[in-house]
Amino acid sequence: MSSFVSRLFRREKVDRYLETDKKFVKTMSAVDLISLGIGAVIGTGIFILPGTVAATKAGPGIILSFVLAAVVCSTAAMCYAEFASALPVAGSAYSYGNLVYGEIIGWILGWALILEYVLAVAAVSSAWGAYFKSFMSGFGVDIPASIVGPLDIAHGSYGNWIAIIIVLIISSMLAHGVKSSVRLNNIIVFVKIAIILLFVVVGAFFIKPGNWHPFMPFGFHGVLAGSSAVFFAYLGFDAVSSSAAEVKNPKKNMPIGIIGTLIIATLLYVLVAIVLTGMISYTKLNVADPVSFALQVVHQNWAAGIIALGALAGMFTMMVTMIYSSSRLIYSVGRDGLLPKFLGKLDRRGNPINSLRTITVVIAVMGGFVPLDQLTNLVNIGTLIAFLFVSFGIIPLRHNKEIENNQGFQVPWYPVLPVISGLLCMFMLTQLQAETWIASGIWFLFGLILYFSYGVRHSRLNNPDNVE
Repeated sequence: MSSFVSRLFRREKVDRYLETDKKFVKTMSAVDLISLGIGAVIGTGIFILPGTVAATKAGPGIILSFVLAAVVCSTAAMCYAEFASALPVAGSAYSYGNLVYGEIIGWILGWALILEYVLAVAAVSSAWGAYFKSFMSGFGVDIPASIVGPLDIAHGSYGNWIAIIIVLIISSMLAHGVKSSVRLNNIIVFVKIAIILLFVVVGAFFIKPGNWHPFMPFGFHGVLAGSSAVFFAYLGFDAVSSSAAEVKNPKKNMPIGIIGTLIIATLLYVLVAIVLTGMISYTKLNVADPVSFALQVVHQNWAAGIIALGALAGMFTMMVTMIYSSSRLIYSVGRDGLLPKFLGKLDRRGNPINSLRTITVVIAVMGGFVPLDQLTNLVNIGTLIAFLFVSFGIIPLRHNKEIENNQGFQVPWYPVLPVISGLLCMFMLTQLQAETWIASGIWFLFGLILYFSYGVRHSRLNNPDNVE
């Protein structure tokens, strides 16, 4: 029994990962990484959360809520930055878990990330289809509701085919190589940021300082409640670490990409919050589209249409980053034999094409045909579990003799800051609803059944000679 338990916690070798993943083509720069990160973090939430959370929890103090949430996220971001700098391998928290905790923990983290990525992209693709239908109706193009809704044949609804098409387009783009995909992603992220700044500039002319008083109508408790609510708006920067094996000079560029993403995202969120609560009294912002509503109130309807385009761009870049990251994650699990080995193969372009095609089919089916309204909260729990283990993982990482001479980024105030980061993640996990815990428990139970029925027997750690 003891030998079996020790087998589960056997750790991977750093050199083996570095040797396997060197087949990836290193093309990405720090700017590309920040673009991927912003693509994942800044979505439609930036046009919604500053208004709704201000109206219901924090008032104009939502500005401080975003700053506090960013401070909390920054602790985990620095832990990710050290891991990505010291271990420039594919797989993000899954690979880190294998290297510092052992295979069973790595599997659990990988299973958590699969949950995060698949549900996040599927939900956003479904929303993208609905947004696109609304956007095109403004040009007189009426897309039938029967192909942009949940699967309900009895009532004439045949699934969200727009969601399926956009996922297939993004996957096809990624299949042709990371370099060209990242270039297009960079352009769309630039357009998205330009649209956000357009709102900030236009809205600044209609600010009435009186709308910022009282600044904290719900007290500082409201600011803290708002911070908990907007914390999840920052999730996604961790996906940047999935690209470590394809980055030029990862020791330098990975920390810049991860921490730079968080800084820019915070700046954008705070700017939108300042302008929005200055334009309109916070009491009027509890609407579905507060940014567009504010522009309509000040008779700037033309800008409201551009905001809709920004929402589409935001969702598009988020899907690009998450599909890209999920394909690298599935590749990593296949590389280690915990999923079928064909998933861990690279094509002649250095692309994990089998894992990309597999995850594309799963996401397209879920986004097109599965109602996800009650499942999207599971994205948060998957992310926080990964944050938790990565934060505490800095301690065994520093004691790993294979990487004693890490010359890259290191978390400051070690070991205090990693411990604080882990404790903050534990606190955020306690804020999730009981239904989320029950659903995630079912997911992890299924994952453990898969691991013990397939993964243990096919693992490269368990069968070191069974390497293709």
